[in-house]
Amino acid sequence: MQPLPANAYEPSIWSEQTVLLDYTVTDGLNKYSVPYDLIGEMVSVRITRDSVEVFFHGNRVAAHIRDHKRLRDPITILSHMPENHRQYLTYTPDDFKSWANTIGPNTEKVVQFFLESGRAPEQGFKSCVSLRKYSERYNNECIEEACRQILLFSGEPSIRGIGILLKNPVSKQRLDSSTSASQPVRRSRGITRGADQFRRGGDEQ
Repeated sequence: MQPLPANAYEPSIWSEQTVLLDYTVTDGLNKYSVPYDLIGEMVSVRITRDSVEVFFHGNRVAAHIRDHKRLRDPITILSHMPENHRQYLTYTPDDFKSWANTIGPNTEKVVQFFLESGRAPEQGFKSCVSLRKYSERYNNECIEEACRQILLFSGEPSIRGIGILLKNPVSKQRLDSSTSASQPVRRSRGITRGADQFRRGGDEQ
């Protein structure tokens, strides 16, 4: 008789999946990363009770320990990520807050919104990074003014809106005038009708 295999037989489920844009596949409960250059490719996924393995053209390209509780974020291996995505792992909310403090109070408010608008601060990192990149092309005064204006326009500032204001700046005087003009002006009906109206008893007559 031949010796028993070193590892006991483990039932598995195989499926064919297309790698998603976030370079992941799924076991039906959670997402697991594969090398990002496989985005859009068809891969074979082997799922066992404790593992998730991914094969491409017969070669295993990813292996994960399977998690049995639902997770908010994909299970990701650092080497599977493109370089620009890896940089996000080095950021912290305090980094962005400290930078915004050097620009001005309106920039601080915008950054605070980006960090708090998602379910986790990390979801706002992309917008914060984009805003910081604008400082490479525009001076601090321009960025602070664009943030001030976007806060006047909307209670939910967006990086797209800030970009538009930076590329097509609205003068502070013109913006303040238009903002004031948009406020409802309450007029006295007695004044518009003249003094004689008051002598006759005003609007009660």
